Amino acid sequence: METLLGGIFGGVLRLAPEALKFFDAKNERKHELSMLETEMKFAQAKAEAEMRKTEAQMTLAEVQAIGEAFKEQSATAQAGGKWVAAISALVRPFVTYLFVVAYALVKVAGFVVAMQQGGEWKEVLLTMWGVDDMAVLNMILSFWFVGRVYERTR
Repeated sequence: METLLGGIFGGVLRLAPEALKFFDAKNERKHELSMLETEMKFAQAKAEAEMRKTEAQMTLAEVQAIGEAFKEQSATAQAGGKWVAAISALVRPFVTYLFVVAYALVKVAGFVVAMQQGGEWKEVLLTMWGVDDMAVLNMILSFWFVGRVYERTR
């Protein structure tokens, strides 16, 4: 009996280090997987940071290109003489006035149509002016007043 028990315990004790190696390898693989996931997250964050940096550089380049275009337009207009410079300076205000007049004409036409169909003028005026109209007005006002002040103080 002792020989049989000795053989069994001897075999079990020989397998014990192999079992421990198996569990250790399992933990090691789990640790490696965790490290790989951490490295992937870090690489993703690094790539996002690089993309934001590239976007910022592109935006800066666009702003610089617009500034150069304005300088070139100004130099070309000055080289063309006083009349060309004056006409060049009036292009943006003219387009803005043209847009405001066209917008007002559309609103007046809508008001006239609503009145011809029997609408009450107070109700028509209140329903004609909405969120989109306020957005257009804010855009124009901020361009001409806020944007100009910002450019002068810069």
